[in-house]
Amino acid sequence: MTDGSTPPPALSVLAVHGVGNSFGRGVLGERLEERRRLQAAAWARHLAGGLGIAPERLDLDFAYYADKLATHAGPPPQGEDDGGPLTDPLAQELMEEWAATLGMNRLPAQGHLTLPVRQLAAWLARRFDLDEGRLRVFVRLLFTEVTTYLRAVDAEERIAARAEVAARIARHRPRVVVAHSLGSVVAYEALHLAPDAGVELFLTLGSPLALPKVVFDRLDPAPAGAPAPPRGVRPPGAARWVNIADPGDPVAVPPGLAAAFDGLDLDLTDTVHPLFGFHHAKNYLGCAGTAATLAPLLTGV
Repeated sequence: MTDGSTPPPALSVLAVHGVGNSFGRGVLGERLEERRRLQAAAWARHLAGGLGIAPERLDLDFAYYADKLATHAGPPPQGEDDGGPLTDPLAQELMEEWAATLGMNRLPAQGHLTLPVRQLAAWLARRFDLDEGRLRVFVRLLFTEVTTYLRAVDAEERIAARAEVAARIARHRPRVVVAHSLGSVVAYEALHLAPDAGVELFLTLGSPLALPKVVFDRLDPAPAGAPAPPRGVRPPGAARWVNIADPGDPVAVPPGLAAAFDGLDLDLTDTVHPLFGFHHAKNYLGCAGTAATLAPLLTGV
């Protein structure tokens, strides 16, 4: 314990981003490190704001893997028609499975894998009272990056992304790994590959880890167990696991992970933002559930 005159040590945290965080083509070397530092500072501010502390109380490192997924093209230019079907057959298949999980029913299309992004975005906008135009861009970006990562267990992009997160864990030795969205999938797999990581808390935010057929059935290691159904398990590299999901977040479906994973200590729901910000990392980082989860770790050792 600290004695009141000595400030407690900064809490070491590794942040693992979700989709839409590419620094762009050709960002290498010192430029990449500067972007990483800026992102680390932003995540520290959001976390500190929710906790009501100075950002200096957090020693936060930012694990950047988006460049490994080779999806730097980003959203289409404003005004370009981005509402047609995804051209990648696997991306289209995963998007259709996601839509079915959310409860979207439609007449079978003539042909195969032809759900347009605009049709899904319009349905999501009505159901969740969201902006359809922003959803079109988000859905296309989401399934471009998710497909790139989950295409195959031994895909070069997947191996490289996991290795980058594992390397940042080994370098920073964080007490906490905070992972958002697709980052929760990358971090889950990276921590399984690092059983001696010594992470005290694995905090997943807006996670799609339990999304059947799209994510859950493609995890490495594969969910297992008998009798069926198979279940995933807390990574051995983390001593404790807490998940937080906004009940209105269509990416975090199903919203709870406990039904699909063993070793989950807390499965929380928290309304992080009333509008489109339901899935934004900054809103999850600053929400009450995140603050309540991290606050006990700020008391020192």
